[in-house]
Amino acid sequence: MLDTSARFDRLPNAVGVGYKPQHFNALRADPGPVDWVEIHAENYMGDGGRPLAQLAALSEEFAISVHGVGLSIGGEAPLDTAHLVRLKKLCDWIKPASFSEHLAWSTHDSAFLNDLLPLPYTPETLARVADHINQVQDVLGRQMLLENPSSYLTFAESNLSETDFLSELTHRTTCGLLLDVNNVFISATNLGIDAQSYIDAFPTDKVGELHVGGHDEDHDDHGAPLLIDSHGKPVTDPVWTLLDYTLAQTGPAPVLVEWDNDVPDWPTLKAEAARAALALTL
Repeated sequence: MLDTSARFDRLPNAVGVGYKPQHFNALRADPGPVDWVEIHAENYMGDGGRPLAQLAALSEEFAISVHGVGLSIGGEAPLDTAHLVRLKKLCDWIKPASFSEHLAWSTHDSAFLNDLLPLPYTPETLARVADHINQVQDVLGRQMLLENPSSYLTFAESNLSETDFLSELTHRTTCGLLLDVNNVFISATNLGIDAQSYIDAFPTDKVGELHVGGHDEDHDDHGAPLLIDSHGKPVTDPVWTLLDYTLAQTGPAPVLVEWDNDVPDWPTLKAEAARAALALTL
């Protein structure tokens, strides 16, 4: 595997973007306000080739955040130890400034489901997720950040709020939190809760990273608004407003612009990054 060494031991309180290979040359030639990039871990678990060569080059110029999508932290089954070994190999090599995963599950028996599915917030779920987080942190030898989900339903058996659930996880595991502001806006709209009240209740002292992204708008069978976390459009004005509100609670923090589907050209994404940089100066 290619040799690299860490130049950034933490994410700067600045703007990052989700890295896409088609932006490799333009990003390096004209990064604009971008100081760090996020990669999805599962795209870089091979043993060589262009993806790792590009990642090595990027790590010399930008802090790297590794974002996992395949651990199924909330799943009932034990974590996939082979997947954890591959993840450790990647992190030991690239030495990212941050590693994060989702509060979700995506596996059942031997099947992998191409989605991040919700959890009931109960003491039993809390204990299982905490055990999984501790296992990940022990194997990787580093703290992980856990991301709040975008929600489309609630479970009748939930007897903890999402913010209390996340707060308790940080106490049981010493993990940090990734606060996805777009996910908060989506969940608040879909579930009929107040987004600012959610932020007020969030353990913002544990936040190591913020995300914003685009979403699709639809309606459910009763005509009520239904937002879908698509990461395929510009960030909407209400989400930018909620980011401003969130930064007033957290103070300066690393802010990522996510755009994973229908990926635009670099000038378009750089303009979104510039808007995020503006939020950090307000």
